[in-house]
Amino acid sequence: MADGSDTTVTLEHPNAGLITGLKEFAAAHGGAKGVIEYVGKRGARIVLVGNDGEWGDQFADSTDIAREACVRAGITVENEWERELIELMRPTNDLWRSMSKRTLTR
Repeated sequence: MADGSDTTVTLEHPNAGLITGLKEFAAAHGGAKGVIEYVGKRGARIVLVGNDGEWGDQFADSTDIAREACVRAGITVENEWERELIELMRPTNDLWRSMSKRTLTR
């Protein structure tokens, strides 16, 4: 037997980092819901809204991969931005300032 041939190779799921990130966000914020947005060649953006009102996002290579990652991470995927989900979001003052600057500079 050649040296090193007795090692075991473990293959990680190709989206393991994405799934881990989704799980960590949900755990840190008491659960989460997500909305998947198609962003062209970039793939898909998963916007996460935690039960505490915090929000964040993750990117996937496609909407199918994003949906599968959400299922594996236990994230409920909403089909669109419902009123209840939007009202749950708590944007920070810094975000409001940055959004106003973008509007004013156009």
